[in-house]
Amino acid sequence: MTQGWIIGVDEAGRGPLAGPVVAGAVALPLPIAGLADSKKLSGKKRAVLEEQIKAQAHWATGLVEVEEIDRINIFAATMLAMTKAVADLAARLDGPVVQVLVDGNLTPAGRVAGWEWSARAIVGGDAIEPVISAASIIAKEHRDRLMRELDVEFPHYGWARNAGYGTAEHMAALRSHGPCAHHRRSFAPVAQLVLI
Repeated sequence: MTQGWIIGVDEAGRGPLAGPVVAGAVALPLPIAGLADSKKLSGKKRAVLEEQIKAQAHWATGLVEVEEIDRINIFAATMLAMTKAVADLAARLDGPVVQVLVDGNLTPAGRVAGWEWSARAIVGGDAIEPVISAASIIAKEHRDRLMRELDVEFPHYGWARNAGYGTAEHMAALRSHGPCAHHRRSFAPVAQLVLI
């Protein structure tokens, strides 16, 4: 692609009480049928699309761990994860990045030191821009896998089912067992339990 690439970027894991925040970045050489907002797809369909994206597109992930989320806040961590994903992908593309389409109403431009690309924020972009839809699928599948792995080590929180979100099951386990090293202590429900 000589005229340059358009990259889509989206995150997964901004709201959970535990685990990292993960961003996916994707550049699509050719269209992939069936792309949609990852949250609207069944797990089975998402897994199939993830395989297709990984086989047919250029992709990368960026991850920010819990310690850094607590240190810089979840918004800054999300912007940093997006920057990491785009930087990794851009370094491997055979041409310049013309623009980065970011899901949401803000971009990392001017917020993260390493951000160096033209960017456009698109509210609901994961539902209307295929390149962002692909990025949302990569991010969500990657993060869900990480949470299933952590669930093996910490099974009582139910992370394989709730991905670290504050479900009734997760909250009950937090009250019984307290938080572990993978909980975000800067998030109110966890912080309140730490103070008890």
